[in-house]
Amino acid sequence: MDGVTTEIRTFYSAREIRENVEAEINQYKMLLEDYSQWLGTLLRNPESSKNQEWIKKASDLQKILRAGSRKSERKEKLTVTEWVKFKDLMLCADDFGEVEIIFEAVEELKNKLDKLEKVKASLTELERYGLGKNMVYVTYIHDGIPEKIAIKPKRELEGKEKFKFIADFSVVKQL
Repeated sequence: MDGVTTEIRTFYSAREIRENVEAEINQYKMLLEDYSQWLGTLLRNPESSKNQEWIKKASDLQKILRAGSRKSERKEKLTVTEWVKFKDLMLCADDFGEVEIIFEAVEELKNKLDKLEKVKASLTELERYGLGKNMVYVTYIHDGIPEKIAIKPKRELEGKEKFKFIADFSVVKQL
């Protein structure tokens, strides 16, 4: 959940991957709830509700996000406030800038939740196929979402000990 992540993790069952996805879904749902409450508080602010320009910007932003246009088009239309580029950052001094970035974060979280729910459904279906108990699932996870799984048989040491520790221990007896 901390920004863009790319990782490869090994799981020992489809159920284990599904449980990991369910944990991610729960985290994103809590974060979405927090952001939605924060946004609601900003939009219900008595000072801003008197400002007609503020209300128009909020309405325009909601229409853009609900339009369901392609992501690339929506990204271009999403800004209803004035942003200034400073090196690799975008800055805004408008009072509505905070609302805009929360709207954007909420939309992104909804998209991630949708993808995670689809992955969870796929994993549930994969569990039904029952690929066997002795499998290893090497999983490519991008932005917290499993995208690819390489399934291979688990290598086991037949009849050999997996870990062996031998040591001599001596203590000097004090008289």
